[in-house]
Amino acid sequence: MAKVILTGDRPTGKLHIGHYVGSLRRRVEMQNSGEFDKIWIMIADAQALTDNFDNPDKVRANITEVALDYLSVGLDPKKSTIFVQSHIAELTELTFYYMNLVTLARLQRNPTVKAEIKQKNFEMSLPMGFLTYPVSQTADITAFMADTVPVGEDQLPMLEQAREIVRSFNGLYGETLVEPKAVLPSNKSCLRLPGTDGMAKMSKSLGNCIYLSDSADEIKRKVMGMFTDPNHLRVSDPGDTKNNPTFIYLDAFAKDEHFAAYAPEYANLEEMKAHYERGGLGDMKVKKLLNAVMQETLEPIRTRREEIAKDIPAVWDMLYEGSEEAKARAAATLDAVKKAMRIDYFADRK
Repeated sequence: MAKVILTGDRPTGKLHIGHYVGSLRRRVEMQNSGEFDKIWIMIADAQALTDNFDNPDKVRANITEVALDYLSVGLDPKKSTIFVQSHIAELTELTFYYMNLVTLARLQRNPTVKAEIKQKNFEMSLPMGFLTYPVSQTADITAFMADTVPVGEDQLPMLEQAREIVRSFNGLYGETLVEPKAVLPSNKSCLRLPGTDGMAKMSKSLGNCIYLSDSADEIKRKVMGMFTDPNHLRVSDPGDTKNNPTFIYLDAFAKDEHFAAYAPEYANLEEMKAHYERGGLGDMKVKKLLNAVMQETLEPIRTRREEIAKDIPAVWDMLYEGSEEAKARAAATLDAVKKAMRIDYFADRK
């Protein structure tokens, strides 16, 4: 069986370092590994409209931003097909059929959906499109027969629901769809990067993000203003590194060579953590190191982005070509689904 990846992001804003460590960095590694037969990367604009239906211009504008972020981190349209979800009408038809395979109660129990409904204050006015997000996501995955889906930890309930729908379909109509598996970041600190304000999740809506496209000055300002350990009041105080965003970010980004370059008194991050935990290390010193690491990591991404942004029409040409290829693949899957369901009434007339 072919090894196929499907992954993507909602175009509701520029992508941030939480996206980078949670999925983008791993996508580039997988793309360049040669282990996969096909990689599909979707800009999920239709899903973004489920909670931005009153502001389609926001979604439209951010398609360009997400595409630029993709290309700047190293996703290569010669190796990965990047496409726009709404161009693929077949996904909507697949979603319609899959809705018969899941109950309203099951959708309402989905932990990711429940958390996002609460975050967006949808309790009293929940759009049906938002509630059925997991069904739409199942259509996205199965349309491309993807067996591998790189996700963050918070998306695991969504993928499990997709697996349930696939099993239900195959059980009813015969083995047609591929059951996907999740690939999580290997570094535990990357499962869910906290916000710069110490909140559990980095979120555009909370304004606690460091964006891939941030300037050097913006990065420094955000890092130096980060939440740390509220009980670490004096340099001499013992500090907490486990729930401290500065150290979580260092876990996600810092390498031993960074210490040789910017903090040579420590051989590695574990030595710095030990010093902080026993007391005698100030937050400012930790933040200065983190700023140096973030600047080194993000500068080449920002530079590539600025260069690519000089030719936006070329970016849209790439998206159109990828979307046309994706549409053809999804159409083939839809044909197979309708055949399995015995609703391919006019197949002999094609």
